[in-house]
Amino acid sequence: MPPRSIFRFAALIAMLALAATGCNSGGYPADINRPAPNFTIHYDGQTVSLAQYRGKIVVLNFWASWCTYCALEWPSLEQLQNQFPNLVVLAVAFDSDPSDYKQYVVDNQLHNMTVILDPSDKSNLAFGTTRPPETYIIDPNGIIRRRFIGAQDWNTPEIQTYIRNLERQVPAKQAT
Repeated sequence: MPPRSIFRFAALIAMLALAATGCNSGGYPADINRPAPNFTIHYDGQTVSLAQYRGKIVVLNFWASWCTYCALEWPSLEQLQNQFPNLVVLAVAFDSDPSDYKQYVVDNQLHNMTVILDPSDKSNLAFGTTRPPETYIIDPNGIIRRRFIGAQDWNTPEIQTYIRNLERQVPAKQAT
C-alpha cells in the first residue's frame, strides 16, 4: 500500500472507532429500563422533585430558552399533558440567564405544564443531557422507558399508543 493510502486507511479506522463509542458514553442512566435519578430543584420559591410524581407517567423534557428546536415541541407537549390525566409533563430548563428563562415562559405562555429552571444543571447532568431538547418517559415506578433526542411531535399515533400501553402495562407500585 502506498503511504498516502495507509494514512487514509488509518484515519478511516480511527473515525469508525470514534463513532462506535457513541456520543452518550459513560455511566449516565440514558439506558431504558433503569431507575431515573431523583433530583430536587429549588428555584424562585418553587420546589420540584422527580420523586413527587411517583405513581404517574412523567415526560421529563430538558430545554433551554436559547434552543430554537425546543419551541417546536411546546404545543404538542401541552396537548399531551391535557390528553392524559395520569401523565405529568415536567419541563426543566437549564438556562444560564434566569431573566431569559422567565421571559421565555411568559412569551410562550407555558402554563399547562410544570416548568422550572435548574440553575445548578444538576438535574440534566444526572441524565447526561447537555444539548436540548432531550426527553425521557418515566413510568409510574420511576423507571426510564424511552428517551427522545431532538424535537418531537408528541401527538403522533406511535407516541400516543405507547403512552396508552404504558398506562395499562405498568401499574404504580403501592407505597408500603
